[in-house]
Amino acid sequence: MSLPDLWFGLVAFFWIGYFVLEGFDFGVGMLLPLIGRSEDDRSQMLETIGPVWDANEVWLIVAGGATFAAFPVWYATLFSGAYVWLVLALLALILRAISFEWGGKSDHRHWGRFWMWANAAGGLLIPLLFGVALSALLKGVPINDQQDFSGSPMDFLSWYSLLAGVAVVGICLVHGAVFLSIRTSGEVRERATVLARRVAPVSALLAIAFVVATLAVAHDTNQASLFPAVVPAALAVIAAVDVVVFTRIGRQGWAFVATAATMGLAILTLFFSLYPRVMVSSSTFANSLTVDNASSAHYTLHVMTVAAAVLTPVVLGYQIWTYWVFRKRLTAPPVPATPAG
Repeated sequence: MSLPDLWFGLVAFFWIGYFVLEGFDFGVGMLLPLIGRSEDDRSQMLETIGPVWDANEVWLIVAGGATFAAFPVWYATLFSGAYVWLVLALLALILRAISFEWGGKSDHRHWGRFWMWANAAGGLLIPLLFGVALSALLKGVPINDQQDFSGSPMDFLSWYSLLAGVAVVGICLVHGAVFLSIRTSGEVRERATVLARRVAPVSALLAIAFVVATLAVAHDTNQASLFPAVVPAALAVIAAVDVVVFTRIGRQGWAFVATAATMGLAILTLFFSLYPRVMVSSSTFANSLTVDNASSAHYTLHVMTVAAAVLTPVVLGYQIWTYWVFRKRLTAPPVPATPAG
């Protein structure tokens, strides 16, 4: 395996880690207006992700940094074309981050509701926009013979990229509902369990449609064979069906594993279908960016590989320890007793 191939795999790994770990954070945010009927409910929901959401954001930073350093041509072409959508995603990330810090700074009812809706909007927009942007790499955008983007931001929108964005949002929603059913108690847990059971079939259908469409688009636009992408696609279909089964029979722990697997395998299918290209050209296929013509020099990749071999286990170890420390279920605050008489 060459170093460009290795780093393409690492970029895919970082994106998968981001969507799987941050996915339930997004889901919890989207569910704040639906499940949180009171300030106590919403506080309990936010406490489930409070210790981990910012650590999960590290995966996005690493994915972006790895793309910039390992594939500077890919990074430059992607950002020059999708700058509108990426700036919107950045604004949603900022607004969502502020909501965690400022949401409880005032007891005023409108203050808290504003930041609740800001968190929910961020939880919806971020996976939608990233899903659209990443899937457009496979569907194809205009690239000239100088490896420059030659279209408009609207070229990133297609039936397939919109399906991908909506599917990622759907998976995040049920991922967050199942997570809440594991980490909370009382009425919040009951509502999350019921909602997960109701949303799971729709989410599963969207996920299945996404992976099947990915294989079809890869064959049409990227001249890719079904193998090996069909393997994670088939496993994603099985995992999506498992989500429906486990939520229906009340096995929330296994349901969470299944939602995580569905998300990870769906994104893996996308990257498998994209390889050996990193950005398909819709104008002239020969202008497509590949792992070879978009990568950095061998020495740069060698130094990055050594650094990644040292630092990646540290990041993984830290996150595993964080989740272990905050593994216990949160209990609902006691209901005040009604005075007699």
